[in-house]
Amino acid sequence: MKTIIIDPGHGGSDPGAIYGNAMEKTYNLTIALRVRDYLQANFDGSFLMTRTNDTTVSLSERSNFANSRNADFFLSIHNNAAGGTGFESYIYNGTVPEQTKNYQNSVHNEIMSSIKQKYGIKDRGKKRANFHVLRETEMSSILLEVLFIDNPDDLKLLNDPLFIPDVSAAIAKGVAKALALAPKNQDPSGEVLYKVIAGSFTERRNAEERVNVLSSKGIASFIVPAMISNKQTYRVQVGAYKEKENADARVDAVKQLGMGAFIITENEGASPPKTTAPPSPEELFTISGDTLLTPHQLDAYVRSVNPEAPSLGQYYEAYGKRYGMRGDAAFAQAILETDYFRFTGLVKKEQNNYAGIGATGPGNPGAVFSTPEIGVHAHIQHLYAYASTDSIPAGLQQVDPRFNLVTRGISEYWTSLNGRWAVPGTSYGQDILGVYRRMINLTIGELDKQKQELNNRLEEL
Repeated sequence: MKTIIIDPGHGGSDPGAIYGNAMEKTYNLTIALRVRDYLQANFDGSFLMTRTNDTTVSLSERSNFANSRNADFFLSIHNNAAGGTGFESYIYNGTVPEQTKNYQNSVHNEIMSSIKQKYGIKDRGKKRANFHVLRETEMSSILLEVLFIDNPDDLKLLNDPLFIPDVSAAIAKGVAKALALAPKNQDPSGEVLYKVIAGSFTERRNAEERVNVLSSKGIASFIVPAMISNKQTYRVQVGAYKEKENADARVDAVKQLGMGAFIITENEGASPPKTTAPPSPEELFTISGDTLLTPHQLDAYVRSVNPEAPSLGQYYEAYGKRYGMRGDAAFAQAILETDYFRFTGLVKKEQNNYAGIGATGPGNPGAVFSTPEIGVHAHIQHLYAYASTDSIPAGLQQVDPRFNLVTRGISEYWTSLNGRWAVPGTSYGQDILGVYRRMINLTIGELDKQKQELNNRLEEL
């Protein structure tokens, strides 16, 4: 099993490049975590991070960490600055084994083939430099510069809800291809594998519920999309074994929980099973995460449509950060629920209910909150119930009256809210992200305008 170190550049007291309110370190970490998650979900290996949060890690600590783990590969993820646009990759400009050059070619080419045409990104080439993490690591090492944070078009992509998952998946696929990583739960020797399936569903949400129930019982599982009799099916797999008796034991363990389970096999020489396309980046945009837009930017956006909208941006930012939820995306959800805070539907302004909590139809307009701040807090807390299984953060009280009615952790992604938060709501999550994308694009456009106005004033002086 190969060990891969994933290194999000900068962090903590070292923000990296800064442009307006955007800091390189945040994008580096977001991409790196997604690369790790994609690799862990799809390939066998040990995938370690030099940092998993906003902490300061020195260059020597990064290289020493990799060397001490006897790693097979080191991947450092950055974003560029100081003029320019596009993607580039680096290896050490001193003596390196031919394998390192091959790795760079494979990773670089996979990334470009995935995102160049789709997003119009410039390929700045495969380069070499005397960077510390390339020079001092004892294994093959690559440093990626994804985009230019101070280029408005590049920054717009970095803030696009679809781009980050897309480029992260491309990076992960490039690494897996370069190092010939074995697909998860598949035996490279070609021997028979006994896979234990704890349910097969035509609705993904039912498969997700089964995964959550199994997790609560201490059994790890994951969803495997498959086409069966030309019909989309979602299997919940709880293991793959070379020995049938081990698979039988797992089946018995699942059945003791009152659930059905069965075994499927993959044989040497058999045709590979049909698979469906991987989830789109939009389907993988999480409810939890960083809040990127400022309170002023949130309020300014909604008032571009409704000048009478209340000033709620500060609350969405504050409670988003306290709960680790995307407060700006939640603000987009509130816009969708309230028609830009014009309250043209069932819920009325005086309820301070910006998420439609408890509103089920005529005669039942839902919960009422005494202040706008409590209403925002309840909204974020309700999202937290869907997206997390953790307790309410210390120092905060339960204000969402339906918090305990939610199956905790059932919706990691915004699109997972489809048919749950809104019924039938088959495109509810996508609609939220559509508003969110428009918010970000307008904000970037305003920053460009302000920058031009400042430049004009400087020229006048």
